Amino acid sequence: MARKRKHEEHENHERWLVSYADFITLLFAFFVVMYSVSSVNEGKFRVVSQSIMAALNPHINMSSSNMKASPLSDGERASSRSLTIDLGLYTQLIDSVTKASGSGKAGAAGKAGGIVIAPGERGIVVSIADSMAFESGKAVLLPEAREALTQLASVLKDFSHQLRVEGHSDNVPIHTEQFASNWELSAMRAVNIARFLAEEAHLAPGRLAASGYGEFHPIASNGTAEGRAQNRRVEIVVLKTIQPNDVLGLPDPSLSGPCVVRPGFPEGC
Repeated sequence: MARKRKHEEHENHERWLVSYADFITLLFAFFVVMYSVSSVNEGKFRVVSQSIMAALNPHINMSSSNMKASPLSDGERASSRSLTIDLGLYTQLIDSVTKASGSGKAGAAGKAGGIVIAPGERGIVVSIADSMAFESGKAVLLPEAREALTQLASVLKDFSHQLRVEGHSDNVPIHTEQFASNWELSAMRAVNIARFLAEEAHLAPGRLAASGYGEFHPIASNGTAEGRAQNRRVEIVVLKTIQPNDVLGLPDPSLSGPCVVRPGFPEGC
């Protein structure tokens, strides 16, 4: 008998369709996910975004666009630690300085007497010249400064913002029985102002922190007498953030009094 020829198997030239179909399926799933992400609830996304930003970087830059009151929803108010520095607080502080100085009006950037009020990166900065608040090389508050601080405190007591009192000096060395360096002098001046605000102006001590930076954060050149005079100052920074307990209206047990930051560590409190 004659042998049967072995049947040749037919080669499949369409196997690429399987891989192509898998690729198309994955591509379709990718675009479905992209579409679902793009259609997320804008309000909820904004609340989550603000909460993350406040937790990772609470010192948010200030610009003229956010120096206004902005109504928040209940969810935003509860979840965000960021406060808006509204224009009302800014103008009230300027009015209080004008009243204390008796000048009748404030100049540019809220300048009246020895006090300058201006918006900064962390909030509103109230800069007090050392010539107005202290005698040279000393840290005891002068009567004129006490009156101005009382006026400022009368405005600040109605708000919940944290306050940083920061002492600065020029680069002229000092070495006395009381102060071994400009660090000690600047720190003690800040502490005395913080204590006055807490003990005599009756601001909540838990809102206050005091720090001394010495000559290491100048705002002008120390090469001239005018520049050194500008650098000798104490700044009260009205921060744009509040403590979580303040959102709930609860006291912060960890801050029972003014906090003194160690020299060289500006974020210690």
